[in-house]
Amino acid sequence: MEVLFDNRQDKYKISEDLKLKIANTINETIKVENYNNNIEISVSFVTNEEIKSINKKYRGKDEITDVLSFPMEFNFEIEDVNEILGDIIISVERAKEQSLEFSHSFEREILYLVIHSMFHLYGYDHLNEDDKIIMRSKEKEVIRNIGIYKNE
Repeated sequence: MEVLFDNRQDKYKISEDLKLKIANTINETIKVENYNNNIEISVSFVTNEEIKSINKKYRGKDEITDVLSFPMEFNFEIEDVNEILGDIIISVERAKEQSLEFSHSFEREILYLVIHSMFHLYGYDHLNEDDKIIMRSKEKEVIRNIGIYKNE
């Protein structure tokens, strides 16, 4: 597994420790999903302004969101090359706001957004109730496994 990080904001520090925890969290989603771990994921940290622009361009929604997931739409297999699973884009400002709103740590919020996005990259959605139940169940399993409960 390879995780590529791109920090395009400067309001909040993204420590090496947090990056390691993100990689470990991604690895845990791989285990829960029983997915091939020869994957590449990019995780970008952006401002509210940038995520709003991306959200408008790709989803037609002119609003700030916390995280966007872009699965790779073309799958190809090349020997000894990781499968590019997709991109995760996190608004660090929005994550900080939500951590305060929900009374938990900034780190917990970032890790939850990564978990949520990974299951989108695996193809899950929460538009209908049946899919939502499955996705939320898997998210909760990862949260339990890595020990980031809401009020830690």
